[in-house]
Amino acid sequence: MTFNEKLKAAVQTADSTLCVGLDPNLDLMPNPITSSEQSDSQKVEQFLKKVIDVTEEHCAAYKPNLGFFEALGASGWDTFEAILNYIPDDKIIIADAKRGDISSTAEHYAKAFFKKFEVDAVTLNPLMGFETLEPFLDDVSKGIYVLTLTSNPGAKDILLKKLAGGQTISGFIAKELNRKQKDNKTSIGMVMGATKANKLEPVINKFPTSPLLIPGVGKQGGSIKALSKSLEQHSGTPLINSSRSIIYAGNNEINWHRQVAEAAKNYQLRLAPITQRYV
Repeated sequence: MTFNEKLKAAVQTADSTLCVGLDPNLDLMPNPITSSEQSDSQKVEQFLKKVIDVTEEHCAAYKPNLGFFEALGASGWDTFEAILNYIPDDKIIIADAKRGDISSTAEHYAKAFFKKFEVDAVTLNPLMGFETLEPFLDDVSKGIYVLTLTSNPGAKDILLKKLAGGQTISGFIAKELNRKQKDNKTSIGMVMGATKANKLEPVINKFPTSPLLIPGVGKQGGSIKALSKSLEQHSGTPLINSSRSIIYAGNNEINWHRQVAEAAKNYQLRLAPITQRYV
């Protein structure tokens, strides 16, 4: 099965374009988890497994963020692998790693995520050049999501700068990724921030078939309505990510997982106008 086939099947099966971001911050986890006598890694594993249990019917994908696992030290990698193994096989798993390096370093990143951990996709940073993508581009069953127009305010520092011809660096990246897709097996997607909904169309129009990973709804304030309008002519399947607004919805309540499930369901329903275009 190709990555795009699995992506479309995941969206259709769940009737959802929601991606749940797994950002296990011990400072935000509910007290029933953090007050236990377990190690930090065990707390994270218990928390995330329950999150997956109560959200899987509402989402098409999960995006574990490597920074939160790396902060646990050596045991964090074991926890990361345990969570990958727990996620249902019909879900898309995106390792949010934002790697971007050259030569044998990039080759080993590709080996780690595609061969060792066997995730479906990984996020990559192209700012050292498009050669950093090459080691990831020879497997039709895998995908990459390349930082193209991110949701953070700092996107204006580089990605929204204009080149001599008037297009932004984001637009240039999208155009080059479209060209690169024609010659490579791996699905090439773009990371596009929902907080930049009014700036998305000129960028995604340069790569209209690209799968999109869209963070920025929820705590970052991105508008689902504005995002839906921006995606009207885009044929590539999107995944709209929410992390904190879902996984920490239960605060410190005893039955915190019920609020997590309700938050995921709510996002699924709010995203329905977008989802219905891709099912």
